[in-house]
Amino acid sequence: MKLRGKKSAETQSRSRRGELAAQLTAPVRAFMATEAGGAGLLLVAVAVALIWANSPWSEAYTSLWDTEASVAVGNARLSMDLAHWVNDGLMALFFFVIGLEVRYEVSVGALDDRRRIVIPGLAGLGGMVVPVLLYLAISSGGDAAGGWGVVIGTDTAFMLGALAVVGPRFVTQLRIFLLAITVIDDIVAVTVIGVVYSGSIDVPVLIAALVLGVTLSSLTRFGVWRAAPYVVIVLVMWFATLHAGLHASIAGMLGGLLIPARNPSRENVEHAARHFRAFRQSPRPDVGRTARMGLQKAVSVNERLQTYLHPWSSYVIVPVFALANAGVDLRDGVLADALGSSLTWAVTVGLVAGKLLGVWGGAVLGTRLGLGRLPTGVGQGHVLGGGALSGIGFTVSLLIAGLAFADAPRALARATVGVLLAALFASLLGWLVFRLAAALGGQTDADLPRYLDRPVDPESDHILGPVDAPLTLVEYGDFECPFCARATGVTRELRQRFGDRFRYVFRHLPLPDVHPHAELAARAAVAADAQGRFWDMHDLLYRHQNELEYEDTVVYAIDLGLDMEEFLRDLDDDRTAARVRRDAASAEASGVRGAPTFFIGTRRHTGPYDAETLARALEASTGEGSGATRAPAP
Repeated sequence: MKLRGKKSAETQSRSRRGELAAQLTAPVRAFMATEAGGAGLLLVAVAVALIWANSPWSEAYTSLWDTEASVAVGNARLSMDLAHWVNDGLMALFFFVIGLEVRYEVSVGALDDRRRIVIPGLAGLGGMVVPVLLYLAISSGGDAAGGWGVVIGTDTAFMLGALAVVGPRFVTQLRIFLLAITVIDDIVAVTVIGVVYSGSIDVPVLIAALVLGVTLSSLTRFGVWRAAPYVVIVLVMWFATLHAGLHASIAGMLGGLLIPARNPSRENVEHAARHFRAFRQSPRPDVGRTARMGLQKAVSVNERLQTYLHPWSSYVIVPVFALANAGVDLRDGVLADALGSSLTWAVTVGLVAGKLLGVWGGAVLGTRLGLGRLPTGVGQGHVLGGGALSGIGFTVSLLIAGLAFADAPRALARATVGVLLAALFASLLGWLVFRLAAALGGQTDADLPRYLDRPVDPESDHILGPVDAPLTLVEYGDFECPFCARATGVTRELRQRFGDRFRYVFRHLPLPDVHPHAELAARAAVAADAQGRFWDMHDLLYRHQNELEYEDTVVYAIDLGLDMEEFLRDLDDDRTAARVRRDAASAEASGVRGAPTFFIGTRRHTGPYDAETLARALEASTGEGSGATRAPAP
């Protein structure tokens, strides 16, 4: 086997590839923040709707949503009033975004490990069954019993917005847990809408919609990477579903679920990087167009559509829906009638008490039976508080109420008041539960650890640069991970930028489930370290990360001129394996869940890890010490 050095041009551009890879592989981290921000606008829309509907101009509110609007193409014509355009049109887009998010999380996101979905799944199931039972027990029966679907859903945007206000300071893990619960809620809610609250079904048109769904799911297999064909098919599916007699939300959710999500492949990232370099060298429009196409192909259609549509969903669709549906005229005794109605309180108690008891009970049952465990940093008090906030059913609840009581205005008004009261009471109850959990159980944070568990030790850590340098970057890496390999260019650029003020610390985090040769490579690096050649072996392993068999590591040791008897002995020594395991254990204790993960000093870095971002973080950390001290007590 011959070892070849990289060409100088590739060496110079490695940091750019690392930056590009970081940007391409970063998940849609803005999701949570966008939901929380949209909740404020949602509250404004609710207030405007209520004030308008109870003002002297209330007739204008009603007539606005009764206004007919039509779309015609040739002889094909679709005509609905504005209220139905919102509920059947915009809400289909809302559920399309939810479907995209669900597919992403299940494919490559927080729910890709099926073991992680067991406890949220049981909590979500409990959070639907218990509210329905309470609703049926409290409602007076008759026509009111048909509205049981009102209490099954949770408004993700409203809930996460409330969590940001009343929840613990660090809520990443709790957010992921609650998001997993709402995945179950949303899928079941849309199924209930389609099965229970749809009208008569036109079977031939429904079959046509299903054929379109099959076509949609097949596009990726045929290498279709442009978003336009997916969007066109989803629009036609929506039209067919609407005419088939099903609620259009079915088409939205199904369309999102059928668009695959994937992590960027190594080949596509390299391809995009080459075109990006070409554009930097020759900034011509045609070269720029090719570079843009390369970037688009590297990111899945699912993520591209999420990135574009999610702000529209949170900042436009949901507030417009609230404006169209929350405007209940409470005058002339309507409010008093609602407050005295068992239907109103069945909705309120079902959502507030039912969600809290169901979510918490399902999670406790699953953990007690040993079916799974809560995420790191999430305690029972957090689950109770999250369960309380799950009682904010708002968007889905109002949609189902409008379908269940479409021909009963008084019942619709009562159910709407119940949904609004539940949102208020659930927010207050969540605030109270989180405060009690903090006061009585000490559960103040719900997040992965944020600080380096084991301080940097010059005697045992792999350190490149002065051991007493004021700027410290710690990386947990995997020698078989292509994105870790690209990060080496980033660290090289940082060393050039900061010189002797900077030290780089490498810690091992082999991920054998996805990289079967990573642990052997880590042991080879540690064995080379025993002879003072760790960084040389480090570079060779990353340069040849597709060639990491046992024999390959031996060849690399020979090329480095190592004492082969000593190297082979150290490679198989239990102390070498223990050294790697110690780094992996510190990664777990430090809240690391993947490679590469970086720490600036002692604090875990989140977000992009391109050279410029890390440089800014390092410069901002100079007031926090060199990183050789222990993390502050939580």
